[in-house]
Amino acid sequence: MHTVDVLVVGAGLAGLHTARLLARHELTVMVVDRRRSLSAGIRTTGIFVRRTLEDFDLPDHLLGPGVRDVLLYPPSRRDPIRLASDRDEYRVADMPGVYEHARRAAESAGARIVLGVRYDGSSAGVVRLEGAEPVRARFIVGADGARSRVARDLGLDVNRSLLVGAELVHPIASGTTTPAFHCVLDPRVAPGYLGWVIDDGHHAHVGVAGYPDAMRAGVRHLLEEFADGAPGRAEPTGRVERRGGPIPVGGVLRRLANPAGLLVGDAAGAVSPLTAGGLDPCLRMSELAASVAAGWLRTGDQRELRRYDGTALRGRFRGRLLLRRMLAGVRSPLAAEAAVAALRGRAGRAAAARVLFGDGSFPDTEPRLARPAVNRYAAS
Repeated sequence: MHTVDVLVVGAGLAGLHTARLLARHELTVMVVDRRRSLSAGIRTTGIFVRRTLEDFDLPDHLLGPGVRDVLLYPPSRRDPIRLASDRDEYRVADMPGVYEHARRAAESAGARIVLGVRYDGSSAGVVRLEGAEPVRARFIVGADGARSRVARDLGLDVNRSLLVGAELVHPIASGTTTPAFHCVLDPRVAPGYLGWVIDDGHHAHVGVAGYPDAMRAGVRHLLEEFADGAPGRAEPTGRVERRGGPIPVGGVLRRLANPAGLLVGDAAGAVSPLTAGGLDPCLRMSELAASVAAGWLRTGDQRELRRYDGTALRGRFRGRLLLRRMLAGVRSPLAAEAAVAALRGRAGRAAAARVLFGDGSFPDTEPRLARPAVNRYAAS
C-alpha cells in the first residue's frame, strides 16, 4: 500500500495551494480529485479582489483587465448607485489556467497530483479511493468543497448555511464596453444575495445566488430569467459556459482540525459571509493550514493543531456575520428597494464602498511578517 505524509482531497485552489506549501516542508504529499480535468466542474466566478492581488503573486497573464466601477441596482433596475475607485479593485481570472498553474506549482514543489480518483472514505489512516488503490496517510486535508465528506469522516464541523449559485460565462467583443461590476439586489431572483454581471471588457460573467429554500424556481431557471435582461450584459461572441454550486456563508467553521486531519477552502467555510467571496480566504487559510499540519506532523504537539482555531477567526468578523443575517432577511422587492435607497446617502455610500473596496473582507490568519517566504504563488 502506498504511504504518504499528507493526502489532500480536492484539487481546487485551496487544495493545490496547501499541497504546494506542504511539499515545500519536505513532506510526501498526494492530491486526489474526482475530476479528470481541472477545467471541468469549475464552481467559482474567479473574481480576485485587490487585497489578494497585492498579497499573492498570481500569474498576471491569467487575469483580466482591472475593474474599478461597481453599480448597485434595486429590483426595479432604475437609477443604480455608482461607486468608483481610483484603483483596480477586481480582476477576473481564467480559472482553468489558474488551476493548471497551481497544479504545476504544486508538482514542482514535489506534490503528486492524481485526477479521476474519487475519495471513498477513511478509517485508521487508510483512505479508500474509487479508481485507485487505497493509500495510507498520516494526515488528511479536506479540500473537497462546501459539502465536504472528509469533514464528516474526520468528525469535524460541516457547513450548514449555504447559498446555491449559477453563472453564465462568455466572451464579448473587446473594446465595446467599459469594465464594471453590476450588482442587483432582487429577492425574486436571488433571495438573500445578489444577481451580478461582471464585465472586464473581454468576458462577461452573469450569475445569481440565493438561499435554495426561498427560490420560487430552480436556480438555473432564475439565472435564465435574470440573464435575459441583466444590466450591463453584452452579447456573447463565443461559447457560453455554465457554472454553479453551493456557497457556504455561515463563516469559518469552529472545529477545523484534529490529529487525523483538517479542512481548507469551502470545506472549512473559508468564505466571506457577506460577499460570498472565497478565493482570498482560501489562500490565506491554506497558508496557516500548511504551517499547522507540518508542525503537527513534525512534533506531534497538540498546540500546533490548536493554532487552527475557527472560533478565533470567526470573532474577527462578527459585523460581517450580522450583515449576512440582515441581507438574508431581505425577502421582498419592497424591502430591497428600501435597502438600496438607504445606501444612496453619504453614510450609506461610504458603508457600501467600505464593503466593496475595503481590506476587511477576510482577516489575516497570521502576522504579515511570517508570510513573505511562502506566499509566492508562481512556480519556481
